[in-house]
Amino acid sequence: MLVVMHKDASEKQIQNVLAHFRNLKLKPEKLPGSQRVTIGITGNDRYIPNDEVSRLPGIVEVIHVTHKYKKVSREFYAKDTKVRVGDVVFGNGKPVMIAGPCSVESEKQFIKTAKFVKKLGAEVVRGGIFKPRTSPYSFQGLGYKGLQILKKMRDEVGLPFCVEILSVDDIELFAHEVDIIQIGARSMQNFDLLKRLAEINKPMLLKRGPWATVEEFLLAAEYLLSGSNNQVILCERGIKTFESSTRNTLDLNSVALIKKLTHLPIIVDPSHAAGNHEIVGPLSRAALAVGADGLLVEVHPNPLKALSDQKQQLDFKEFEHLMKSLQIFM
Repeated sequence: MLVVMHKDASEKQIQNVLAHFRNLKLKPEKLPGSQRVTIGITGNDRYIPNDEVSRLPGIVEVIHVTHKYKKVSREFYAKDTKVRVGDVVFGNGKPVMIAGPCSVESEKQFIKTAKFVKKLGAEVVRGGIFKPRTSPYSFQGLGYKGLQILKKMRDEVGLPFCVEILSVDDIELFAHEVDIIQIGARSMQNFDLLKRLAEINKPMLLKRGPWATVEEFLLAAEYLLSGSNNQVILCERGIKTFESSTRNTLDLNSVALIKKLTHLPIIVDPSHAAGNHEIVGPLSRAALAVGADGLLVEVHPNPLKALSDQKQQLDFKEFEHLMKSLQIFM
């Protein structure tokens, strides 16, 4: 529910409305606008008739939000949310490039890649340190040793980094050491993890699960916004369909739709959608054409020797060609 206050409503009237909803065991949030204050109400498990609140002094209109997700909805926040990571801003109209290897394999490999992608315009570096793999015998990442390499890269290269979290046990460490905490596709509905992450004030990148509907994706984001954090970046990375010629099917419909439904920025991961380095370029251009706020692309000095996801990672020459082809959007 949204309660729109009169443009001349006094602060006392606003506080009285806030107190009224708190007395109903609901969660009111003051949303100041350029001309008037709106109060967003969450926590209601029943329909609240307009008559119950519209007689309170200072109220001009009561709007019932129809979506299950509220704080994520544009009905709750009309303006685009801008997520800041140092000097980098997601959602301000200029696409942000996040690039780097699937996995942090060594200090030499990672810092070499970071320097290269920065030179070509990347503003954030990605790199996995815990790799949830289908097979228990596959490379599982360097773990905490990889985090030290990420931090050294940040000091030497000067770029922030994005890394996936898997366990609630690492939340405190990531909150202090990581620039952007990534919630991977497998963790999109790890509700215990989402609830805990909602308690910290940190930029987060939430990936859509390959099985998830748009509504389920946005409800996962709602978990993160239900706490004190609104620094959330959504990431479309492809969904499972009957098509088997690519790793996933990139759902660009969802990108265009989500831009209408939510105020949160959304980026696209064409590497995981394609599973094939040869079509990362066309998918990247298509993503930016429909309004994506950025890209998350895998880049490796020598993909043939990569310890994970060899087929979908771009080599340096391919990444350079990609960045040249994206200049019209940047």
